[in-house]
Amino acid sequence: MKAILLISSLFLSSIALAQSGEEQTVRATITQMFDGMRKADTTLFKAVFAPNATLQSVIKNKEGVVSVRQEAIPGFIASVGKQTAGALDERLSGMDIKIDGELATAWTPYTFYYNKQKSHCGVNVFTLVKLNGIWKIQNIIDTRRRENCPDL
Repeated sequence: MKAILLISSLFLSSIALAQSGEEQTVRATITQMFDGMRKADTTLFKAVFAPNATLQSVIKNKEGVVSVRQEAIPGFIASVGKQTAGALDERLSGMDIKIDGELATAWTPYTFYYNKQKSHCGVNVFTLVKLNGIWKIQNIIDTRRRENCPDL
């Protein structure tokens, strides 16, 4: 009986460690995107996106009507490249990662600083896909607000 419990524990531990390694790789992909943004390094930034990746924002107009705005990833990359290093600084307060096979999601609350001034905050939700053994960002959807933003 003890042998069965020991084998079961070892098996579950190895699954947890493997998952932990995958979570670290997903985290590293997202971190690379933000590092590329901070450095205004489009090569570093662009490398994390899957072909046909999308960027969306949940927005609310002055009348309170909610819609989803979509931006092309090439335009997003170009806008990062037009900045000086350090101008864009998105700071995360956490990263909740879920993985199933080759699909991962990450929920990342953030506060965004532009030229060292707090601009807005919200949550990013990343969808990543493991393509040819490498985690790539397939989609980012975010919320943006200017009130009640924490200092990070």
